[in-house]
Amino acid sequence: MAEVYLRRLSRWQAEQQRDAVADVHVTAYRGVAGEEYRDRQDFLHRFEQHVQHTGFDMVVADTAGLVGCAYGFRVPRTGEWWSDFRGGLPADIEELTASGRAFLLAELMVLPAHRRLGVATRMVEWLLTRLDADLVVAVSSRSGDDGDSDSGGPGSAVEAAFRAWGWSRLGILGPRAVQDVGSGTGPGPYAVAHEAWIRRPPR
Repeated sequence: MAEVYLRRLSRWQAEQQRDAVADVHVTAYRGVAGEEYRDRQDFLHRFEQHVQHTGFDMVVADTAGLVGCAYGFRVPRTGEWWSDFRGGLPADIEELTASGRAFLLAELMVLPAHRRLGVATRMVEWLLTRLDADLVVAVSSRSGDDGDSDSGGPGSAVEAAFRAWGWSRLGILGPRAVQDVGSGTGPGPYAVAHEAWIRRPPR
């Protein structure tokens, strides 16, 4: 298999690559047969919003074309994104959000043929290496494979990957906040609660 190279894209470059990224998304998540067009349009609508967020940053994996993508942006300072968090939100999470020091890993996707080769791990690490933030957040519906874990079962693969990457499970985030931002390391569904994971970026 050809060597996979990583590239960091600017906001402008990301917008220019939106169709290629959407193709990766549709193939990576393999939704309901016959719904590919709607899935693609839904993603493009979210992506158009995501690239406008403060602190947007993106890394892609490339061979002869895109095979993976990871991107994110700052968690909105207003704190509304946490409004549907189940239970009490730790004070330090609130403080880091309000000060603009929390970053959301909004999307992570790898084509099936390139999974379990460390591509997702490399993209996440490179995305976080130069990140000027004290907290990284991700959400998962536990409904799909992360792309790097060898664990069996739809939920265990996601959990195993996050723990292997040094993330900690924070708690449950209700569907309202996730749907408002339109984020997640999987295809959804946004009508269900998601698990929130956190990590302190490397220095």
